[in-house]
Amino acid sequence: MHSDLLKSLGLDTHERVILEPIGNETPESGVVISECPATGRAIAGVRLDSAESYEQTLGKATDAFDRWRRVPAPVRGQVVRAIGDELRRHRDALGALVSLEVGKILAEGIGEVQETVDIADFAVGLSRQLYGMTMPSERPEHRMYEQWLPLGPVGVITAFNFPNAVWGWNAMLAAVCGDVTIWKPSLLAPLTALASSAVADRVATAMGHPGVFHTVIGTDDEIGERMIRDHRIPLISATGSCRMGRHVGAVVAKRLGRCLLELGGNNAIIVEADADPALAAEGIFFGAVGTAGQRCTTTRRLYVHESIAEGLIKRLVAAYRGVRIGDPLAEGTLVGPLINRRAVEQFERAVQTARDQGGEVLVGGRSGQRRGPRRQFR
Repeated sequence: MHSDLLKSLGLDTHERVILEPIGNETPESGVVISECPATGRAIAGVRLDSAESYEQTLGKATDAFDRWRRVPAPVRGQVVRAIGDELRRHRDALGALVSLEVGKILAEGIGEVQETVDIADFAVGLSRQLYGMTMPSERPEHRMYEQWLPLGPVGVITAFNFPNAVWGWNAMLAAVCGDVTIWKPSLLAPLTALASSAVADRVATAMGHPGVFHTVIGTDDEIGERMIRDHRIPLISATGSCRMGRHVGAVVAKRLGRCLLELGGNNAIIVEADADPALAAEGIFFGAVGTAGQRCTTTRRLYVHESIAEGLIKRLVAAYRGVRIGDPLAEGTLVGPLINRRAVEQFERAVQTARDQGGEVLVGGRSGQRRGPRRQFR
């Protein structure tokens, strides 16, 4: 099944993908192994970028930007429209790859790719709406106006939990604005990145616009630090932890660059006394179990009015008892695996902390068994 899926997305012949044999490669050897978190088994190896290949990519991106910025915005919109159409054709296969590589259930994997399709549609409309203000001048027969100009190569750093959509949200909007994209994905989801960017690059190149979409894959130390310190990249869009955001924000600000940061959350739901208990339970449940609780928007705390607390707890207990945990690609599975062993250990520590602080575990509270470890990367 894995080989058929990779073949359908062109990864079986991709120059950076190693299908077999796959040994004990590590980032230090220049290869990272993508593994299925549901089984711990290797899917494929991916060759990492070096300092030299990073420079080659930046050179290509800079050259492409000089050409792409001169293309009329509505024409850029037509390229993005074609990319969206191609992503529609590959939506189910890309969605299955997301599920295979990061453990999302299939509905979420397909839904994520659909989000990239949707933002492409949105970006097409924006390509004809890059307006600027006009203002009267005190000089006779003169008028002042503002014009929005492209920034340059835009750096996009993404996390494992949304390995396609976050790139899409950035790259499709950047493209219609005249910017090229350099994408550094998580080392836990390199195959999804290669497959997704290949679709966009293939379409743009066929329409006469090569070099608009680039991917660099490597560790934070080797590639990530180069990106955020690179003066040739005027904007860094980064998704990850608050710790990561503080570092990226400070480094980019020091060189007077710009940042878009989407960071982790500590989200609470407040349930008032007059709330609909059924609706509240549904919202709490969905917010907590989606993507196995690995979203920046995941529900982490509840503040419930004491008059309805007992009834709401009963509803939530019933909902959690009905959760089917298992193979993310199997029909009926509601929650897939956590991304790696470190995430499992964090879950176990959180449960123990709750117990130590006087909390009572009403449902679950234990991690399931898995067939193999998953490598961990910074």
